[in-house]
Amino acid sequence: MAVNTPRPATSNAVQDYAKAIYALQRQGDDQVTNNALAERLGVSAASASGMVKKLDSLGLVTHEPYRGVRLTAAGERIALEVVRHHRLLELYLSETLGVPWDQVHAEAEVLEHVLSDKLEELIAQKLGDPSHDPHGEPIPTRDGLIREDDSVSLESVPTGARGTFRSIYDAQPEMLRYLSQRGVTPGLAFEVVDRQPFGGPLFVRLGGEVHALGGDLARAMRVEVTG
Repeated sequence: MAVNTPRPATSNAVQDYAKAIYALQRQGDDQVTNNALAERLGVSAASASGMVKKLDSLGLVTHEPYRGVRLTAAGERIALEVVRHHRLLELYLSETLGVPWDQVHAEAEVLEHVLSDKLEELIAQKLGDPSHDPHGEPIPTRDGLIREDDSVSLESVPTGARGTFRSIYDAQPEMLRYLSQRGVTPGLAFEVVDRQPFGGPLFVRLGGEVHALGGDLARAMRVEVTG
């Protein structure tokens, strides 16, 4: 059994903020604002500002006043460890316990903070050292590395583009249920058939059927364009 290097103890709040900043950076925010953090975590702007100052004092973020924050290398290590816990738990709940993919996120949010290194390793071995979670998102390695792919947001893909639906990132349970009820899962071929103007829906062929996908859902879906 591989042995993880012990990590310094951090509070649940620090872990939540590090993970939230990581997620917002991955969405393309070069600098993550306090308001964006507050909205994501469901807290007040004042609370987010106070925690950002704490993260800065701990060396977990760099903070530029009036612009926002970015994770330092130390902050990213914490974020990726929590992401690894979360995504392993999602896959374990889905594959081993049969929990529907629209419910595993909420359960993993609770359990990710209490998962020990030993149990993390047992789960990883039980699952065969998986590379992706049930939603197609990459699982960070034991060494804190993540296998990012060349996927892009479906919302950014032009009409006529084709490829493969790879993952759905940071989605609401309602989005997952919507896709599940229509048989849309990672791995399906896609083609953007039409795009309505002024922020309207995309019409995308997935699994042989054309689906109307609104802005929020199209932003959350990640695709690999091949043509």
